[in-house]
Amino acid sequence: MKQVRKIQLSVAVVLLTLLILVGCQEKTANQPAVLFKVDDRVVTLEQFQKAFRNSLPTGEPLTNAEINDLQRAYLVQAIDRELILAEADRLGFTVSAAEIEAALTEARRDYEQEEFSKRLDERGMSLDEWRLELRNSLLMEKVVRQVAYPRAEVSDADVAAEFKQHQNEFDRPEQIRARQILIDTEAEGERLLGLLQSGIPFADVARQHSQSPDSEQGGDLGFFARGEMPPEFDEAVFSLPVGRVSELVKSPYGMHIFLVEEKRKAKSLSLEEAAGEIRARLLRRAEEKAYQQWLQDLRARAAININMALLTESSR
Repeated sequence: MKQVRKIQLSVAVVLLTLLILVGCQEKTANQPAVLFKVDDRVVTLEQFQKAFRNSLPTGEPLTNAEINDLQRAYLVQAIDRELILAEADRLGFTVSAAEIEAALTEARRDYEQEEFSKRLDERGMSLDEWRLELRNSLLMEKVVRQVAYPRAEVSDADVAAEFKQHQNEFDRPEQIRARQILIDTEAEGERLLGLLQSGIPFADVARQHSQSPDSEQGGDLGFFARGEMPPEFDEAVFSLPVGRVSELVKSPYGMHIFLVEEKRKAKSLSLEEAAGEIRARLLRRAEEKAYQQWLQDLRARAAININMALLTESSR
């Protein structure tokens, strides 16, 4: 739990910079206890505790001190979430019903209906609550990408300086792009080799018969160098000519058939060749920095009120 302990200082700093007005609010029979407010947005203690419980790692025992540290970190995240949602509302951002349904379909893609419903039950959520959570996540992503990230800039000079400082990282080893078909038995493998020999495209056979997660992409493994895949893969594909289909290859995962599509010789990339990769790397850093600065600006403008005494009392 080293990560838990490392967050203590950063969480404390963020909480101090929020300029929080900490007060004690009495809970009445008819009014839920308010844990914090961000401008006009209210989060109750019950809402916070439910969300926090769902965020905890499963199957990992935690001490009271570790739970308290995680709770304080989650409080900062919850406040930032309300800040971003408030800014999205202020700027008029919306999420359509079609966007929510598309996200819901994607979330449920790998689950049977019964299993998905069970997972919602385990989190103590209804489908409507899950839709609201999706809506808020999509709204936050939209405003961050359209408002915070455009502040990030990467110049040609930045790219050149990064290349000069890390030039040895762009010594590219020999790489191969390959596809695979994964099956359980040798008999099934021989049958599929027959289909391939009859002229059926490798990608089509992979989509229809492969049991590997990459089957939807026609078994495409992308480019990889020696040592990045299991040794059985390297032994099979690096000795194959481009366009050649392998014999059956056995690994701990099952039986494989490989097709080598392309080979790249080992080389040292020039600045021009590496520029795209470097720019993408620097842009990710710049976007994170822009996001943090934007978030700090939101904190400075907002009226944030936290009842820390209520949170402390509930943790006892």
